[in-house]
Amino acid sequence: MTSTLPALDVYTEVLQAKQQLSPYIRETPLDYSPLLSELGHCQVFLKLENLQHTGSFKVRGAINTLLSLTAEQKRGGVVAASSGNHGAAVAYGLKRLDIPGVIFVPEDASSAKVSAIQKLGATVQFHGTDCGVTEAYARQYASERGLVYASPYNDLKTIAGQGTIAVEIAQQLKPIDTVFASVGGGGLISGIAGYLKPLFKDIEIIGCSPVNSPVMAESIKAGQLVQMESLPTLSDGTAGGIEPGAITFDLCRTLVDDFVLVTETEIQAAIRLLIENHHLLIEGAAGTAIAAFLQRKEQLRDKTVVIVICGANISLEVLKRIL
Repeated sequence: MTSTLPALDVYTEVLQAKQQLSPYIRETPLDYSPLLSELGHCQVFLKLENLQHTGSFKVRGAINTLLSLTAEQKRGGVVAASSGNHGAAVAYGLKRLDIPGVIFVPEDASSAKVSAIQKLGATVQFHGTDCGVTEAYARQYASERGLVYASPYNDLKTIAGQGTIAVEIAQQLKPIDTVFASVGGGGLISGIAGYLKPLFKDIEIIGCSPVNSPVMAESIKAGQLVQMESLPTLSDGTAGGIEPGAITFDLCRTLVDDFVLVTETEIQAAIRLLIENHHLLIEGAAGTAIAAFLQRKEQLRDKTVVIVICGANISLEVLKRIL
């Protein structure tokens, strides 16, 4: 899938985001994985966003969005909706920048992630059992009160913030043949692809989603955003519906080369593999990207592969079950 216009738009925004985000984020390591390299007969590197502030890449997009607000908007406050990681990221940003705000989460959100949001000092309110429903309610809540809504993915500033991961990857490694990144609403992969595609014309960007909630993949297949029921998944960070009119749909359709769907068993095995062999704690969405690589490894011989390890926020209850 090739088109330069969306990529160039995102590319410019990512560069701007990189300049202003440096004081607020960590440049995370890009670690070589001997085990995955051996399994795929290729060179595999892990972009360790599980070591980012709040334990997730989401802090990049959240703070980039908050930094773009006017003084008046900052005084009024910010509303966000999240299954957890985006909420924690916004809460972290609100605290760093001294901005008031409220975070809406689904009623079945990960207890570890809700606890993280509350520890950062943000007000948490529960609504709905699907991310899409929660987002719609939060948008309406913000609109009725004249507040800013900080989207987890459907905003160019958010996408550009996530794309700063790609700036670091491109500085840390050349050449790059294939990148695996988890996909929920599509903000992470849109930012990464939007920056890397103009730099590496032959790079392959692979979206990774659970079989139990493949909304973006199914939407791309259908040629339009689809509404579908999401089943429970370990990859809670990518689960749920996508907001109608989301700008990430066209970006993903244009910039993502393929999607890989993985089962809960594959996600579970991937989490165990990384804990056992790399001594890294990762959440289900990160396990989804590892599982997708393992599913595709026969096609990656002799290539240079980057897998984005998007987060580490997994509850003790889920971790016990997996182990």
